Amino acid sequence: MGATATEDGHSPDTYRARRHGEPAPPAPGAHDWQVARELRDLRRFRAVVAGRPAHGRIRQALGRRLRGRRPHPGC
Repeated sequence: MGATATEDGHSPDTYRARRHGEPAPPAPGAHDWQVARELRDLRRFRAVVAGRPAHGRIRQALGRRLRGRRPHPGC
C-alpha cells in the first residue's frame, strides 16, 4: 500500500510542477540507497562516540551466542 500511495502522489506533484514551470520532484525511491548509507554512517558514528566497535558488532554477538560467553582466544 505504501509504494502505491507514494507513486499516486508523485503524478499530481509532477503535473503541478510542470504547470508552474518548476523542476519535477524526484521519483519515489530515487534516494533510497543514499538514505541507507547515511543511516549506516550515523550508526557507526554513534557507536564510536559511545566507545563501542564501529563495525562487526552483530557478527561478534552472534559468535558469542553460538560459542558461549567465552572470549575469542586471539583477544
